[in-house]
Amino acid sequence: MGAVLAGCAVLAPLPTREDVSARLRAIPTKGAPLEGAVTIYWNDNQVPFIEAASDDDLAVTLGIVHAHLRLGQMEIARRISQGRIAEMGGPLATDIDHALRILNFGKGIPQTIEMLPPETKRWLDRFVDGVNYYIDQADQAGQLPHEFRVLGFEKEPWTVADVLTLGRLASIDVNWLVLFGALKLRQRPDWPDVWATLTARGSHSVPSYGPGASAQKAALDDILAGFSKAGSNAVAVAGWRTKTGAALMANDPHLGVFLPNLWLLAGYKSPSYHTVGMMIPGVPFMALGRNNRIAWGGTNMRALSSDLVDVSKLPPEQFSERDETIGVRWWFDRDITVRETSFGPVISDAPLIEGRDNETLALRWMGHRASDEVTAMLKVSQARNWDEFRGALDGFWVPGQNMLYADVDGHIGQVMAVRLPRRPAAAPDDMVVPANGADYWQAFSSAATLPAAFDPPEGYLASANNKPAETDIAVGWFFSNDDRITRLRELLSGDGTVDVADLEALQRDVYMGSAVALRDILLARLPDLPLEGGLTENRQRIVDLLRGWDGHYRIDSAGALAFELVTAKFIEAFLSEDELAVLTPGGHFDEFLGEELIRAEPARVAAALGPALDKASEGVEEFGVWGEMHRLGLRHPLGFIPVVGERFRFTDVPVGGSSSTLMKTAHSDTTERHFTRFGSQARHISDLSDPDANYFALLGGQDGWFNSTTFLDQFELWQRGDYVRLPLRLETVRAEFPHRTELTP
Repeated sequence: MGAVLAGCAVLAPLPTREDVSARLRAIPTKGAPLEGAVTIYWNDNQVPFIEAASDDDLAVTLGIVHAHLRLGQMEIARRISQGRIAEMGGPLATDIDHALRILNFGKGIPQTIEMLPPETKRWLDRFVDGVNYYIDQADQAGQLPHEFRVLGFEKEPWTVADVLTLGRLASIDVNWLVLFGALKLRQRPDWPDVWATLTARGSHSVPSYGPGASAQKAALDDILAGFSKAGSNAVAVAGWRTKTGAALMANDPHLGVFLPNLWLLAGYKSPSYHTVGMMIPGVPFMALGRNNRIAWGGTNMRALSSDLVDVSKLPPEQFSERDETIGVRWWFDRDITVRETSFGPVISDAPLIEGRDNETLALRWMGHRASDEVTAMLKVSQARNWDEFRGALDGFWVPGQNMLYADVDGHIGQVMAVRLPRRPAAAPDDMVVPANGADYWQAFSSAATLPAAFDPPEGYLASANNKPAETDIAVGWFFSNDDRITRLRELLSGDGTVDVADLEALQRDVYMGSAVALRDILLARLPDLPLEGGLTENRQRIVDLLRGWDGHYRIDSAGALAFELVTAKFIEAFLSEDELAVLTPGGHFDEFLGEELIRAEPARVAAALGPALDKASEGVEEFGVWGEMHRLGLRHPLGFIPVVGERFRFTDVPVGGSSSTLMKTAHSDTTERHFTRFGSQARHISDLSDPDANYFALLGGQDGWFNSTTFLDQFELWQRGDYVRLPLRLETVRAEFPHRTELTP
């Protein structure tokens, strides 16, 4: 009967269509846990600007606003962060939950709460008060989000620990995607050479999930990649290089492509805070944005905040165990045992993480220690100058970020916001370190001691998950290839000045230099290749498309389509399973493939290229242009429900870009119609010459409420390359934001 009722809930009709005015009427306005009245101004995209007379009331109102806009999303993310997916999705998610329970994002949270400064603890307490007030009122009014009914949520009060654990989910070490993926390769006899190749090349992209990956393994990797802020572009331009004479800041985060968006937009003013920017739903600080004096943003450093430690030889008494129960919807609950060591949890016990037989591995992660990123980011939002900005970030540990800075005086800067053990700069002989080896986790480096940049002579700073400045310690081993950082430098270099329109164009740029380089190598070898059947008319057509392609992955590009079709089929035939297995953990491998093309015997290249050209000819005939094969579809997590999930999938449109373009739209190598699953999904530009010149766009919309008019309203705006302006001046907000909510105690 329970399964039948649950099925009925899944089939329940979506909420009726509601405009902004109707949605705002759902906000409870009386009896809020406030000291005084608070005003929330809303624009037509349902973006709020909060005016509060006290910081406490601002925190409460932020809790109310987050819950109003994204409560369903917050509840799903809370359960993911705690390894409770099977409570929502049933028995097929139990192995994912098992892995997440071992990863234990909440491990260091009790100690973190103990170390919080009183003002930060109060800020978090008051935020949680606002969330719980909204939930109680919505429950009484029968207005809880659709997700509650479909996923069988019971009303649960939020705690500060929930908020901080959710923050840890967004602090995943992106290196796990490489390390966990490479574990099975350590069984190979040539593993030392494989490892040396991976670290020497030092390139990593979001992994492709081939047919060998189980659904649960692919889902776990999607969680680790989609929530980890694994990508991004960020740019700061000094005042002397801009047309207004003031500094510019631009941010383009790369995350999972989902609905609702993994960011929400907001602005607020209280005695201590006056900011606009982007926030993670359920986490009460401005992750990127600006105040009256400075703007900030950043990208993931790919900092190595973790070690895999071989604990196979530890005596039994050095292991502790705890029993946990995974709640399973529609099925029996599952009991598991989680083992811990002084080095961290035993990650090799996770059923989805494959390693060597009879080898026991622990995960040592900086995120399992007590650290206070909330205080660090609250101080960033209050910073007035470079010294305050850099000082604030000395308390930011995970995930390591290249944080960029710009101020109203035209200065720019960059900080490594991370805390790392002082490992030797050279990569070790193996990715797994022995438990009895040298312990580098006794001394650490952080933002105060790691290299920083301030007012460089080029007049700009750019970051794209590339290898950072040289240091005397190992910051990381795996970084994005140089496509995006090279393109940013090309577009920003020179004697010309830069304006907002230039940064808008930069955020939509779809050129990929590595693809052009690979295309040129392929075409250079073509005359010497003994192609079976020769260069037929259909093959010649593909060669002509490749030769005429300018390297831009535009929606209407037949050349981009031809290149991807050729390379996907060519890789399949040219590289062995062993070679593919080695390359997959390292991510994108255009550079490696080009080197192999240059070295390989003509007959070997020809045997792979002939069928690839034939397959590309078929694909060009079927699809015509890149955008007909490469698609942008937004899916709510409910879209993963079998049979009825299609009703929670929104949009299916052509999209430009590729896996290493500035406008990143990552995808697996394929000759089939496919959707991007990771990449550019939010944009921000601020011109420091004008407090009101702040421009944002979300891929999707601001509201997480199904059938709200602002659920998808920014999607077409995103496609056009337009932005929503979020002014900082309160008088401008009052004049331009037409909707108003008054909250009273």
